[in-house]
Amino acid sequence: MLKDFRSGPAKAGHYVLALLVTATLVAQGPPGPDMTVDAATRTAVIDGALRALSEAYVFPEVATKMEQALRDRQKRNEYDQVTSARQLAETLTNHLQDVSRDKHIRVMYSANALPPPPSPGARPSPEEMERQQERARAQMALTNFGFEKVERLAGNIGYLDLRGFMPPMFVGETAAAAMTFLANADAVIIDLRQNGGGSPETVALITTYLFGPQPVHLNDIYNRPSDSTRQFWTLPYVPGKRLAGKDVYVLTSSFTFSGGEEFAYNLKQLKRATLVGEVTGGGANPGGGRRLTDHFGINVPTGRAINPITKTNWEGVGVEPDVKVPAAKALTTAHLMALEKQAPKVTSPPLKTEVSAAIERLKKESGS
Repeated sequence: MLKDFRSGPAKAGHYVLALLVTATLVAQGPPGPDMTVDAATRTAVIDGALRALSEAYVFPEVATKMEQALRDRQKRNEYDQVTSARQLAETLTNHLQDVSRDKHIRVMYSANALPPPPSPGARPSPEEMERQQERARAQMALTNFGFEKVERLAGNIGYLDLRGFMPPMFVGETAAAAMTFLANADAVIIDLRQNGGGSPETVALITTYLFGPQPVHLNDIYNRPSDSTRQFWTLPYVPGKRLAGKDVYVLTSSFTFSGGEEFAYNLKQLKRATLVGEVTGGGANPGGGRRLTDHFGINVPTGRAINPITKTNWEGVGVEPDVKVPAAKALTTAHLMALEKQAPKVTSPPLKTEVSAAIERLKKESGS
């Protein structure tokens, strides 16, 4: 998950920088060509990572343990032979996760230079903030803001392949278009099998379409830097049509992570969706990207999710599906479930024929 928006010109500038760091590291896909790192770079990356964790990691005592572990490795000269930038990022990530067991902690290498940090106390001008936002928007547009595919499946079942929850300041129009497209379906399948997470605000935005106008409490997030807890509810208004009352199926895999897991976990606890697939990755501590050097950043989990129903979250254990099947079979399984539930309600002869044919085909595909 990305950082929550914080008010004020200076803080807004840091927020946009975090978006740019995250967007650069995520949207570019593979990290690009490797590069050689020297002792000074290794030291800068390690010191910067430990400083960022000490300042903001949600569990301070664990940050202390991570620092001790890496300093001990430095004393044993374990990093001296690491000359590959990619290997340095992977090695530090593994060592930090060995201590924390937190999959959100990642040191990341980018072949492309990351945006420079703002000067201390500097307040970006409105024009500079707008330029930064446009750069972030352009990066995220490369993946259509996470909306990979939206279509009508056989039998009038809506399908959305959602790969991420990018910030609502960028994703709003695309989200509204996708959800409006699904509004005429008799049931909806939301595919999160390749969803690595994103903004909790966008999780709330998309979830709002699945409920009526009455507010629904979705999740709370405790934030260590501000020592505060923020509540997340469905929104009083969303553009387009809501999908309240329609059956919803959410597809999961072991890759489903962070904000993708929150979306699934929230709906499961609210009994609003049927989860189909695999146990998810198990990351419930949100945070954001921080720049370490020109080519290295770190994702620092600054908070933890607190579900209002369970009073806990899915950290380290993942979200259990209601129907457990291999991820590769999740779509066929959910589609068949939706059609079999819909079939007795169908009155239109053409649709009845379409539903019957689709059920027979899916049964053959699934071997049932």
